[in-house]
Amino acid sequence: MNNQRQSVDTSLLLEFMLRMGQAYLACGEQTAKVELTLRRVATAYGIRRSRVVAFPTVVYVSIHDGDKEHVTFVEGPTQSLRLDQIADIYTLGEQAVRGSIPLEDGQRQFAKILRTKSRFGIAGDVLGNILLSVGVTMLLGPTAKNIGAAAVLGAVVGLLKGLDRRRQVLSVMLPVVAAAMVSTLVFLAIKQGLPIDPVHVLVPPLIAFLPGAMLTLGMVELAYGDMVSGSSRLITGFVQLGLLALGLVAGAIAVGYSPANVVEADLQAIDSSTWIPWAGVVVFGMGAYLYFSAPRKSFFWMLFVLLVTFGTQHLASGVFGSAGSGFFGMLVATPLAYLIQLRFHGPPAMVTFLPSFWLLVPGSLGLVSVTQMLSDRDKGIDGIVTALFVFMSIALGTLVGASLYKWLTETFGWWQLQLGRVGRYFRPKD
Repeated sequence: MNNQRQSVDTSLLLEFMLRMGQAYLACGEQTAKVELTLRRVATAYGIRRSRVVAFPTVVYVSIHDGDKEHVTFVEGPTQSLRLDQIADIYTLGEQAVRGSIPLEDGQRQFAKILRTKSRFGIAGDVLGNILLSVGVTMLLGPTAKNIGAAAVLGAVVGLLKGLDRRRQVLSVMLPVVAAAMVSTLVFLAIKQGLPIDPVHVLVPPLIAFLPGAMLTLGMVELAYGDMVSGSSRLITGFVQLGLLALGLVAGAIAVGYSPANVVEADLQAIDSSTWIPWAGVVVFGMGAYLYFSAPRKSFFWMLFVLLVTFGTQHLASGVFGSAGSGFFGMLVATPLAYLIQLRFHGPPAMVTFLPSFWLLVPGSLGLVSVTQMLSDRDKGIDGIVTALFVFMSIALGTLVGASLYKWLTETFGWWQLQLGRVGRYFRPKD
């Protein structure tokens, strides 16, 4: 193996590292972890001197083969990945970190993963988005009419996104088009006298477009000191929220309403002690499994993490308020996801705790706040401040949860080692 590593083709290794960097960024991984993983890959294939700088839009790699330095770069991810692709990328990455896969095979594996189609096709897009919309509505405003409207609108958006995924005609403007279509249909229905709540019906069908995970990851990057990556993710997330809000307002204006009508709603408190929100979590998990094409044998792990996260958030909200409850949700979800991956040989942690990001729905809060700015600037600014606090609490929960898991594994690993030594000492000799 050492001879193979010493004779590695540097150009092939560079290309492999660049492709891996692109793939990890497309998975939504932190840039600091991308840099660390790529340096480990270089070491695994015999390159002791390597430098990696990763940003959300570009990856720079430099390796020294003993004679000279090779430097190259590549643009950021060109496509977003589904959960099954994310699982395959992390599996391939683990093999590369060990140096257990030939570089040529790794290149072919990357190409194969990126070409794979969704396991459930366009039917999964439609049915998955219906379940996502209904699940979120059961959490936000579970009335029969709201749930019915969310199901219809979820089907429309799911069909639109499924068709665009095949032809890539509206990829850039799809969030605006989808938001405008949802808003138009909602306010046409209100004009006809249907008693539905605009805020609780407008947001759920667009849940797949909400950049809650991106905004939270931006906060995580800033906490790590990655100012460029963190700020760029935050700006991108808020721009996407602005585009969605623009689409909602455009749809309302198209049928004769004003921007103020988009956020006019009787936001009555929902009795969260009933079984409906818990059923909403299950429905949401089924939708995430179908819509994001989760890998096989991952559904029950995903659902388990979702239920634990929601239960923790529910308990914390009663004590600390809803704005800070996201901290406790991710404080539990993050180590639990790593525990499932590393101790129970379940799917990669990214697969099981990404749906928890979406369940906490920080993006929906931000969307309402940005929309409010179009009609009431003071309320909109207050809402955005609240949304930032939510993102910060979730990001902090993610950081503390990961650190907690690392500390627990190191501590219990040390104690297991000591107990093993004691057991060997007292074990009778043959």
